[in-house]
Amino acid sequence: MSATREELIELIEPVVEAMGFELYDFECRLGSGPGLLRLFLDKETGVSLEDCEQVSRQVSALLDVENPVPDDYSLEVSSPGLDRKLVKTEHFDRFTGCVIRLKLRRLVEGRRRLSGKLLGCDGGTIVVETEGGNLTVPMEEIDVARLVPGV
Repeated sequence: MSATREELIELIEPVVEAMGFELYDFECRLGSGPGLLRLFLDKETGVSLEDCEQVSRQVSALLDVENPVPDDYSLEVSSPGLDRKLVKTEHFDRFTGCVIRLKLRRLVEGRRRLSGKLLGCDGGTIVVETEGGNLTVPMEEIDVARLVPGV
């Protein structure tokens, strides 16, 4: 039986952190057909291709030894990119003041997609300054949030 996403994060994150990186995001697609484990790394000075290769080797060796995913899978290691997703509360805190794009799970004040300046994150909600004024969005209503690079 394959490990859950949370169990894989618990296994992988200490290795990534010991190498000086943040496990920024983790995608796990296991089940029917070949699986995919995708790690997104971050650090203040940026992430290079060599960094991704080193982390890939370490995590691959760990997964070979621990064998939490008995089926076939691919391991991908990348940086989150300039238009990175905002996934954790810490990401919203870190990028307060930046312009973001949101896709919501349902209509919030008549809108499902919006963009604007992220004004803050507090108690499970974010506040976005839009053309129509400030909008408070519950975190659980966010399907995808991304930075808008260069704005």
